[in-house]
Amino acid sequence: MKFIDMHCDTLMTTLLQTDGQTDMLRLPSGMVDFERMKKGGSLAQFFAIFMVPQEDFRTYFHMEPMSEEEYIQGCLNILKTSLISNSDLIAPALSAKDILQNEKDGKMSAVLTMEDGVAVHGKLDRIKDFYDMGVRVLGLTWNQKNCFGSPNSKDPGIMQEGLTDFGKEAVIYMQELGMLVDVSHLSDGGFYDVAALCKKPFMATHSNCRALCPHQRNLTDDMIKVLAEHGGVAGINFGPEFLNENLADRHSRAVRMAEMMLHMKRIGGIDVIGIGTDFDGISGELEIADSLKMQVLVQELERKHFTIEEIEKIMYKNVLRVMKDSL
Repeated sequence: MKFIDMHCDTLMTTLLQTDGQTDMLRLPSGMVDFERMKKGGSLAQFFAIFMVPQEDFRTYFHMEPMSEEEYIQGCLNILKTSLISNSDLIAPALSAKDILQNEKDGKMSAVLTMEDGVAVHGKLDRIKDFYDMGVRVLGLTWNQKNCFGSPNSKDPGIMQEGLTDFGKEAVIYMQELGMLVDVSHLSDGGFYDVAALCKKPFMATHSNCRALCPHQRNLTDDMIKVLAEHGGVAGINFGPEFLNENLADRHSRAVRMAEMMLHMKRIGGIDVIGIGTDFDGISGELEIADSLKMQVLVQELERKHFTIEEIEKIMYKNVLRVMKDSL
């Protein structure tokens, strides 16, 4: 069965860990590449430009920090070059219409997104710049405060902080512009501010259920209801720390993903569920370790007695609907 994955960090890992490789056809050290996407049944992959914090370049990648612009352009160039080199397999998409047309042409789709609005720097013109660059989904925060607001946090005070005045203005502007608002990583207070402002659906591209896994990144039951009421979608994250009741459990299992989806269905209905693997941004003992193995999840959903129609909604139809309604 075909699928849409709302989040991966493959642009980051390709830029910083492959010694200048610019073709994403085969990436043996990664979790996502065009060959495995095709074999696994990908309809579309959301490729995030994850804004690496300056200190993390040295800590995790053992390299000198790159400037914001150098990094963004590096990620963008990798995607553009790869799409040109593999135009028989995959093409860019700015909308659901583009995805469906690419499918008719026998091609997968690549949707450009951005994780962490830190590079916006409190300027609406920067959002328009990223839109013109092709970004169609913007994750407002990562794990630090920025011009939009506060992130998820173990600190209850920070968790209740909402959007900044600019953040509220920006969310309204994004919806008018045709850019999806992504609340994954956002504080609880920020989530409810987004919900109060949004007249179109919004997304949590890679977030799970806090009732089943107490990580602060996950959505509460009330958030799931609110997201569903707005016609939005949440992508189930494959990272073990977002799946398991015991946060120290490093096993990511398809059965646990299906349990998350069952819970989300009970709380918000089938239309709120999607997939946001977080491939190339997660680690552990992963039963589904790359885009080639996505059908393992389909088999588990069948075992959990989801209907074919429900599985199709989870795997790709819900995301297409949200894109149609928002972009």
